[in-house]
Amino acid sequence: MRRPGLLAGALLSALALALTGCGTGDGTSTGTGTGKAAGAAPAADRVEPLTSTPVPRLPVTVDSADGRRVEVRSGDRIVPLTGSLGEIVFTLGLGPHVVARDITTTFEQAAKLPVVTRAHDVSAESVLSLKPTLVLADTSTGPAEAVDQIRAAGIPLVVVEPAKSLADVDRRIDAVAAALGVPDAGSALKSRTDQRISAARSAAPEDGGRPRVAFLYLRGSASVHLLGGADSGASSLIEAAGGVDAGKESGLSKDFTPITSEALAKAAPDAILVMSKGLASVGGVDGLLKVPGVAETPAGLDRRIVSVDDGVLLNYGPRTDRVLRSLVDQLFPEPKK
Repeated sequence: MRRPGLLAGALLSALALALTGCGTGDGTSTGTGTGKAAGAAPAADRVEPLTSTPVPRLPVTVDSADGRRVEVRSGDRIVPLTGSLGEIVFTLGLGPHVVARDITTTFEQAAKLPVVTRAHDVSAESVLSLKPTLVLADTSTGPAEAVDQIRAAGIPLVVVEPAKSLADVDRRIDAVAAALGVPDAGSALKSRTDQRISAARSAAPEDGGRPRVAFLYLRGSASVHLLGGADSGASSLIEAAGGVDAGKESGLSKDFTPITSEALAKAAPDAILVMSKGLASVGGVDGLLKVPGVAETPAGLDRRIVSVDDGVLLNYGPRTDRVLRSLVDQLFPEPKK
């Protein structure tokens, strides 16, 4: 199975570990400017299933992203091994058939399910003990030995390419819906999701300027401070919300690079995008400003920090419209009266 690069793998592991025991949010938990909560309390972190429950047409044989052809005969007991895949399954209306979750599956409907992966480290024994009829994974799922053990037990395991941009949303929905034998529900979910994302994108002001936004990945407990580049996964969101990816524009072509004063000075962000729990891990906005180089940026000088919940920011799925709306609202707040 193809695995991500060392830095990307470490990033995913740090993220998943940090989500252990975390609370919930809908992606609008933190405002801009002062780093304090803005507006009303966030709504519960829930997914919104389609209004009609689909009836799977099985068996089906589908292409897996690792080059295999996989026959799926039953979707009675589903185990999605990433939070983003779990989100799609639940939103398609098949949540009652999910019997386990990944640690990054933070939405309310899945909260009581047993956790079978931590930091992208799958426990094959835990998965097999639940007698799944279908396991969904992506190319970062591992270790390879655990994946092989699940397959050796005769469990259909379908691998889906991970998402890194808005262009991947429809592809991911299609892949999951096909594996579950509900292609019509997949089409309906794509249509709803595309309409909502389009509406969210249109909310960005045309004459509001294009602020330079740097995506910082922070895990204070592990002393992880990274600046996102073109392949971080955030560029598509930043650009759709009316901003410019400062890391990408400064010449960072890979996913992440350690934060330095020089790199931040070159990026010169007007705003800084962070995950909410990452921000909390460094002590909030005051702690973020102590990270070398941050306080000297235009964003640091203005305390212009944009925060979105960890469990939804980079999922690129049925709730991505909420992420875009949150970004637009925080990047272009309405003037106070």
